[in-house]
Amino acid sequence: MAWKTIDDVDFDGKVALVRVDLNVPVENGRVTDATRIERAVPTIRDIRAKGGKVVLLSHFGRPKGQVVPEMSLRIVLPELERVLGMKVAFAEDCIGAPAKKAVAAMEKGDVLLLENTRFHAGEEKNDPAMAAALAALGQVYVNDAFSAAHRAHASTEGVARLMKERCAGRLMEAELKALEAALGNPQRPVTAVVGGAKVSTKLDLLSNLVTKVDNLVIGGGMANTFLVAKGVEVGKSLAERDMADTARDILQRAEAEGCRIVLPVDVVVAREFKAGAASETVPVDACPADAMILDAGPESVETIGKILAESRTLIWNGPLGAFEIEPFDAATNEAARRAARLTREGRLISVAGGGDTVAALNKAGVAQDFTYVSAAGGAFLEWMEGKTLPGVAALEV
Repeated sequence: MAWKTIDDVDFDGKVALVRVDLNVPVENGRVTDATRIERAVPTIRDIRAKGGKVVLLSHFGRPKGQVVPEMSLRIVLPELERVLGMKVAFAEDCIGAPAKKAVAAMEKGDVLLLENTRFHAGEEKNDPAMAAALAALGQVYVNDAFSAAHRAHASTEGVARLMKERCAGRLMEAELKALEAALGNPQRPVTAVVGGAKVSTKLDLLSNLVTKVDNLVIGGGMANTFLVAKGVEVGKSLAERDMADTARDILQRAEAEGCRIVLPVDVVVAREFKAGAASETVPVDACPADAMILDAGPESVETIGKILAESRTLIWNGPLGAFEIEPFDAATNEAARRAARLTREGRLISVAGGGDTVAALNKAGVAQDFTYVSAAGGAFLEWMEGKTLPGVAALEV
């Protein structure tokens, strides 16, 4: 896929409509995590340096096409100004007279934040009239919101199609390069680690990965479903027994594609799901009838470690166990640390994404050591599933 970057566009004196993701967590009127705001800075900085006028588009919350005062983007303005170290103007609407007036008042290097795009029903409907109203505000469209790229909305897809000049922002550029390195044209062998509670939520993902990777490590509750499919008793463990046939089908497809499926060979079991619960490690086929599997065991981690050491590319989505509580975070932590060490040594390209994944890697203290960690949950997952992302496709040249 060919797309332009900020380096390919002349921004001097032009209004750049920049789609960012400022949908940040807020408590008591204050932003509690500014990560998404901080990730938008390189794009804003570089467009300003090239003489552009930066107009920021974003959604915030789920107002469902209505004006909901507590979902106004004005709430993120102080944090945005703090992160940028400059004054940022604000328009009371993202289209129409307020937006036009605010844009007309801009000079080179200015930054303007428009009101929540989802205050208009036309945003999520990808209404052509809304897209045209947005397009009328500027000369260049820049998408820097990979996290919203799986939505065909007016501000992510519709407006991009109407703009002659369009490109990826720095964050979008980094995401696309990382994803291309992981699945598009990867260094082999490629290993994927996929965890989580349910097979049913990751069917498309698993079906795509068995055709793309050399090793597929399955962990978490999902692994239990595959164990059931192979006739292994898992006691009171979380397992989708009605998905056993589907799991068997995935196992058969993997074998036909030459993809090695890796399941736990030993497991950590407990009688109750709580921090510090009494636990024991047993062979995978020896789970007591009154116990539940809550983590992969040390032998399983050793196996994963050896596979990682032989791999050149790693894609990670989901934990190997109940990583939120000790001691059932051990397998996830250890496997993540091994992947991080291999990455630091230059032996592994590691790309991770998804909400639980980011939380697990942060908990293990290794997120900064991975080659790339995507903060885009849904978009990252859909990309791993092999789906076309409308916001990315609209940038094609």
